[in-house]
Amino acid sequence: MGKKILVLGATGAMGQYLVPLLAGSGHQVTAVALDQAADAPPNLRRLQGDALADAAFRSQLLAEHWDGIVDFLIYPTRALDAALPPVLAATDHYIYLSSYRIYADEEHPVRESSPRLIDVSPDAALRASDDYSIYKARGENLLRSLPRRNWTIVRPAITYSRMRYQLVTLEAPNTVGRAFAGKPAVLPVQAKNRQATMSWAGDVAKMLAGLLLREETLGETYSVCTAEHRTWGEIADYYRDICGLEAVWVDKEEFLPIVAGPSWRQGARWQLEYDRFFDRVMDNTKVLAATGLKQADLMPLHQGLEHEIARCPRDVSWPVLEAMDAFLRNRRQAPA
Repeated sequence: MGKKILVLGATGAMGQYLVPLLAGSGHQVTAVALDQAADAPPNLRRLQGDALADAAFRSQLLAEHWDGIVDFLIYPTRALDAALPPVLAATDHYIYLSSYRIYADEEHPVRESSPRLIDVSPDAALRASDDYSIYKARGENLLRSLPRRNWTIVRPAITYSRMRYQLVTLEAPNTVGRAFAGKPAVLPVQAKNRQATMSWAGDVAKMLAGLLLREETLGETYSVCTAEHRTWGEIADYYRDICGLEAVWVDKEEFLPIVAGPSWRQGARWQLEYDRFFDRVMDNTKVLAATGLKQADLMPLHQGLEHEIARCPRDVSWPVLEAMDAFLRNRRQAPA
């Protein structure tokens, strides 16, 4: 008989594959998201609501007991103490979404035991900040401090999916969106020769489903990703081959003002300097052993991007990054 599973943030990159996978396995799935997908087989209940900001809605969800909860919500530091203990109390198995961004750049390939930025970074401002790489690690620390070990920590790498097409720090509007509009994309040259790991969301969903409701995975941490790695330059070439995106490589100090306003430029800088400029070569042997998957079973990056970009509708109204357009115009007009 299927188990009762709650998926929070169910329509994101990984959730859009995980929810139908769990429902197809016979589990009774409740999928919660701000927006809604149309599919609803008899054992899948979709609820629309804000399980992060709406305290009453969240309390209503956690008043039920769940065999498993997969949580894709984003909890900054200020939310961790209030959010994590109640969700653990409501389930037998809680899967907490951390990130490969918690890892420092001290060990290659990167393993679950590799040093974390929060523990070893010499940048005191980063360690004291509420950067994504830091508050994800704080969430891990909180889980480990609690008396019940009914949790599993998962650390995805960059995960691409339908409408999620990443290139360095650019997302879909400025990768596929610009390609469809016949516009180049500006990228930081310091990333060009750095190794990156991008995993197909369908594979990550299989990993999560394979970890869920397994006693031997409780209290454990897994990097849920492929072991394939390519330089950002190679990945940019994949986008050019698949959808015609032309890359313009510039210094990071030219790139940052294009993608980040002054109020959040430090976070954008940290994302580059403490992730995209690291060599992200991942060791996924632990999750493969736990789930029975093999690296050969996982989607190759070029094939996966081709598959997902083919699923992208051509009539999307993408937001336009005016600063990138202006930079390219000025660059073309500059005297030789």
